[in-house]
Order: sequence, then C-alpha cells, then structure tokens
Amino acid sequence: MKSILVIGVGRFGQHLCENLAKHENQIMAVDILEEKLEPILPYVVSAKIGDCTNETVLKSLGVGNFDLCFICIGNNFQNSLEVTSLIKEMGAKYVVSKANRDIHARLLLKNGADEVVYPDRDVAEKIAVRYSANKVFDYTELADGISIYEILPLEAWIGKSVKDLNIRRVYGISVIAVKNAEGHMKFMPGADYVIEGGIHLMVIGKQEDAEKIIRQLR
Repeated sequence: MKSILVIGVGRFGQHLCENLAKHENQIMAVDILEEKLEPILPYVVSAKIGDCTNETVLKSLGVGNFDLCFICIGNNFQNSLEVTSLIKEMGAKYVVSKANRDIHARLLLKNGADEVVYPDRDVAEKIAVRYSANKVFDYTELADGISIYEILPLEAWIGKSVKDLNIRRVYGISVIAVKNAEGHMKFMPGADYVIEGGIHLMVIGKQEDAEKIIRQLR
C-alpha cells in the first residue's frame, strides 16, 4: 500500500484513481473543478478542490509526504509543466507526469518529472498489436524492447513439449505462463510441459522475435 497524490482528474486521472484503489493504495485527488471529483469519491481517502498552479495550494497538500505524485493535467501543458516543477521543488519523492507528445515528455523530465507516461499512445499501441493479428489476446511492453504477449500456440507446437521445441533458442522467447479455456493460469511451465490446442501462452521476449511468431498467427 502506498500514499499517492493525483493532481488532475480527467478521464485518465479518474481511471487511475479507480485502479490504484483496487490495490488498496491511499489516494488524495485534487482538481480545480468539483464535478470532476464527485465520481472518484468512493475510491479516494481525500478529495480537494484547488488550483495546483497556485503555490499556496500545493504547499497545503504536503507533497513530500506522498510516496508517489501523479500529474494528470491533460489539456494545458504549461500548467502540467509548472505543477511538475513546483512539487519537485517542494520535496515530492517521485513524480510521474502525463504527456501527449515527445517534446512535452522531454520538457517534463528536465523540469522535475521522474517518469513520464503516454496513456493515449500506449493504449493505441496495445490495441494496434492486438487487432493486427487474430490470435493475439493481450500485449504489454516492458523496457528495452522486451514485451509480453498472450497468444495461441503455433499449429506446429501443439502436442510437443517446451523442451522438444527448444522455444527459447529457436524462437528467442520464453513461455512464462499457460492459460486454459476456463481462464486458469499455470505459471512457469516446466520443460516437459506439452502444449495443447486451445490454450493461451504468455510469452516474453524481444519485440522483434515475438513479432516473427505473430506474423505466423495471422
């Protein structure tokens, strides 16, 4: 459980609060408009109305007491940049700012953000990967070109063991989990696991290696 400050409650900020609450985090949300705060009241321990470009308002929040601060101001980049810079100066431990463009990301990182997220771009990339192949069910990009995919096995894999296929050496990926038709997961199947038809494989590897397999699934 972490203490988290969310500044700006647009669509992204609202979804962020809802999902952070599922993991039992303690959330304070701040927005200049009261109507933006009303939908998230069940998910936060505190909701405050205030203009966070005002230093007095920011100081009243005690930003240094939070484990994480999210800046989710989406429609005014100047405000996002100012708030990011101000809360870092006030002692915020770790600042994550929302960006829509690369130039914005670079400026945010230079002015106090410890990390930048691109929710619109990330969702678009994930949807593009999923719907470009009929047998890709989920996709998560990690770091340094490494990704996790949920896929159906290739026809040539069915009835053979992970060891017999030598998947890691031949395909450059590793099978980290198997999901059956009921949705039950088996994590880290052994080398003797025999791949069945109709199951989903969770595989991890470099994006270029995984995409070679995905092209065979289309």
